[in-house]
Amino acid sequence: MPAIAGIDIGSNAMRLIVANVDQKKGPDVVERAREPVRLGQDVFSQGSISEKLADQAIKALERFKGVMNRYGVVVSKVVATSALREATNRVQFVGAVGKKVGMEINVIGGAEEARLVHLAVKDKVKLGQKLALLVDVGGGSVELTLAKNGRMISTAGFDLGSVRLLCALKGKKQDEREFGQMVQEYVGGLKKDLKKEIGSQKIDVCAGTGGNIESLGELCRETLGADKNDVVSVENLGALVKKLQATSYEDRIRGMGLRPDRADVILPAAIVLLRIAKLAEVDEILVPCVGVREGLLLDIWAGLYAGGDGTALEQALDSARHMGRKYSYDEAHGETVLKLSGALFDATKELHKLGPEHRVLLEVAAILHDVGSFIGVSRHHKHTFYLLSNTPIVGLDRNQQAIVANVARYHRMATPNVRHEGYADLQPKSRMITLKLAALLRLADAMDTEHDGLVTGFTLDLSKTKAVLRLRGNGDMLIEKWKLAKKCDLFEEFYQLKLVIE
Repeated sequence: MPAIAGIDIGSNAMRLIVANVDQKKGPDVVERAREPVRLGQDVFSQGSISEKLADQAIKALERFKGVMNRYGVVVSKVVATSALREATNRVQFVGAVGKKVGMEINVIGGAEEARLVHLAVKDKVKLGQKLALLVDVGGGSVELTLAKNGRMISTAGFDLGSVRLLCALKGKKQDEREFGQMVQEYVGGLKKDLKKEIGSQKIDVCAGTGGNIESLGELCRETLGADKNDVVSVENLGALVKKLQATSYEDRIRGMGLRPDRADVILPAAIVLLRIAKLAEVDEILVPCVGVREGLLLDIWAGLYAGGDGTALEQALDSARHMGRKYSYDEAHGETVLKLSGALFDATKELHKLGPEHRVLLEVAAILHDVGSFIGVSRHHKHTFYLLSNTPIVGLDRNQQAIVANVARYHRMATPNVRHEGYADLQPKSRMITLKLAALLRLADAMDTEHDGLVTGFTLDLSKTKAVLRLRGNGDMLIEKWKLAKKCDLFEEFYQLKLVIE
């Protein structure tokens, strides 16, 4: 039975998980290891990883590698989150690890971090059709994820991680109670952001992940007499916050049995979790005791046996619709343009030679191409680019999201140009994909220019010199045909075909 492994390089610690895998049964964990290397301490206070801490991290990874060799690990993956994302010497550190340890580090974004946590939680907790709020409190960031029917529908990250808060407020506290009050004030602005994510929806279940939350579950059982450690009531959490504020760092170690690298960060983590739980109006938080590393195992297993690469493009459309609703988009128009752009993609396969992944990217851009109107109707294509460049879409990696942002940006007005911000940042291959998809999106949008759904379908006949587009629908569709004639320039220029509209 082959063995696989996942390593999570977090802001507060580094974690290893090893499992034997079976095609039908999935991963069977045989080893867990943790190294208290706090990269966030350096990054959040001085911007880079010190040479001393980098050396500690490399030695920790060497120890992890020894464990992996002992189990005969055949496939492994190493990910790093917010601390390494923000380190100014990230490239040098990743290079040193590759050279000295032989490990490739994948520095992932908040959306990918949330996806891995969601994979782990839904494998442990039966979420069903309930609307679930997942709260991952890390050392550098807090990731909030909404999920329903086994799929993520949105994720948002906040710079409220426990180590980050500790660094931000270090030296300003005189005692633990005052420090707790300062943390309360620091996270006070969370209400508006959380309301934007949840809206008027009622949260059916809330699950918390991260080492601090697991420790809070243990403390509720051991110090407050709770029945179990896998559920924390909001009432008990509030009582625990007060207890921690009244207890010194030394007493948390001696009297509560906390590790030194947990005793200082658990208070800000508890305050953040309590604030989120109250704003989400939940009575309790489930503690499934899983996280990024467990998600990594499931991701690797899916890649080995499920015929996939572990990505979640199928969730991108759900996430796009959620984002659209958040920014009050015209849902009917978005769905119409999605349908028409998908049909155009299929009808022009012999021209663009792109695959299913790119069809999804086109459909996401189609749903959200007008979302910038939330900021302003004038220049809304540029506002759309801004929103899509800065709002995570579940299931898309950074490059895929950059392509979507550019495709949506070019659904109107100027032709893509290397002098344009955003498009210039794309690699040549991604620019080519953007051109191919943007040309199709322009036509699909033109076919519903009045947002009234008159065009219900079309046929497209291709020859060496022209593409004949025949519309099906209601009425004479004169406005739609006129708009198509105005917006066919990118299609004709790129595909070198004359578009004839009938």
